[in-house]
Amino acid sequence: MTDAIFIALQVLLAAIGVYQFVFSIFGMYTKKKKKHFEPRKSFAVLVAAHNEEQVVGALMENLKQLNYPRELYEVFVICDNCTDRTADIVREHGMHACVRTNQNLRGKGYAIEWMLKELWAMPRQFDAVVMFDADNLAHPDFLKEMNDDLCSGAKVIQGYIDTKNPEDSWITAAYGVSYWYINRLWQNSRHNLNMANFLGGTGMCFETNLLKEIGWGATSLVEDLEFTMRSVMRGIHPKFNYHAKVFDEKPLTFKASARQRLRWMQGHFTVARRYFFPLLWRALKERSIVKLDLALYGANVYIVLLTFILTAVLWADAAFFDGPNIANLYGQLPVWLSFTAIAANVLTFLTAMILEKVTFKKVYAYLVLFPVYLLSWYPITVYAFFTQNNKQWSHTQHTRVVRLEEVQSKQG
Repeated sequence: MTDAIFIALQVLLAAIGVYQFVFSIFGMYTKKKKKHFEPRKSFAVLVAAHNEEQVVGALMENLKQLNYPRELYEVFVICDNCTDRTADIVREHGMHACVRTNQNLRGKGYAIEWMLKELWAMPRQFDAVVMFDADNLAHPDFLKEMNDDLCSGAKVIQGYIDTKNPEDSWITAAYGVSYWYINRLWQNSRHNLNMANFLGGTGMCFETNLLKEIGWGATSLVEDLEFTMRSVMRGIHPKFNYHAKVFDEKPLTFKASARQRLRWMQGHFTVARRYFFPLLWRALKERSIVKLDLALYGANVYIVLLTFILTAVLWADAAFFDGPNIANLYGQLPVWLSFTAIAANVLTFLTAMILEKVTFKKVYAYLVLFPVYLLSWYPITVYAFFTQNNKQWSHTQHTRVVRLEEVQSKQG
């Protein structure tokens, strides 16, 4: 019985790995530019901020310079439980500083829910809502790209999340590599196949009527994934815009990165518990590959956990109990096939960097430490599993002031 369970797990994990690798192939190409429309959609640009006085000014300058009619968008910064000069800096730049104070309901999801209620009560109503984080920088054509997608019928859109500081440290480089892979070989592949994309927490756009109809309702530690699940459950597939770039600041140290990723994984466990089985059931009932794909993405946190446990058990069996005492299907495979599978996984990240024409020299040098970043997901996920009921929101401090011109010049 035990052997049957272990063999079933190994087959399942191998099948999921092959499934994801095959899907990544469809991200190798990018679709031709879509139809362009004259600017006609109006946008409420929401910026979530908690004590962001060091970086929010750069974003305010950036948002003034978007290639979009100024009368068609307004910027609202959610100054959520701020104790610094964030609100003052926003007002100095002529933007709306919306001050929220609530020590009980803390976190980005709650702040957005509060801001949307404020927005619906205002005299002016907008066609769509765009969301950024305070440490971001937006490509000048971001709103033009969102306008094109909205005019083409999209209701929920995710932009391309890039890294504004990939050369600051080995950990920011690791984030950069991960996001280039996610954008090109995960998000873009789903986009090319007309499937649902997942939201990434920033660079998001929502049709106003949709938000009013279904509400925000995403207040977990990963509000982006939660809203993605809710949308797909209703048959609304978020779209990916490869050309709408937003540059995000990544943590400089491993400690800060681990704290951020722990929060993500804790939130992922919550969302997986809530949505995986309902979404899987609908996928099977409707024979929907879209819903099945997103259900697997939602359960990815359990896939990582099972992979770690299975690997640890097999290694412990071999090292301490004169194994094999447990059925090891992988051990029956030719050695060359195992190395080929490992090489294929490594090459997907390098392939993504080549396809994205990454020119950051330091990032290539930091690749030697990239496996450390990847392996660190395992203990973080295990710890998140045992602390998943911790709903306390933790703030990632942002200090890296970068202007868009600097980012674009380094990209060549």
